[in-house]
Amino acid sequence: MAQVAARDTKVGGVPFPPRPPAFSPGFSSAVWGICLGAFVWFGLLAIGVSGATAFLSGVISAVLIFFYVRLYGADPLNR
Repeated sequence: MAQVAARDTKVGGVPFPPRPPAFSPGFSSAVWGICLGAFVWFGLLAIGVSGATAFLSGVISAVLIFFYVRLYGADPLNR
C-alpha cells in the first residue's frame, strides 16, 4: 500500500486530498475583469494607440467584463 501524506484524510478507508478553496463569484469576476482589461490595455499599447486612450479602454473593458461575468458567468444551481 502506498504512503499517505500527512495532510490527506481517509473516508471509508480511501485517502483523498483536501478540497480546494471555493471562490465567490464576485472574486472570480474581478479576476477575469482585471486580467482581460490588462490584456486589452497592453494590446492597445502594442499596436500604437496612445497611453491615455489605451488605459481608458482597458479600464472600461475591465468593468464591462466584470459585470458580464458576474451576471452571466455563474453555473446554475443543481437542486
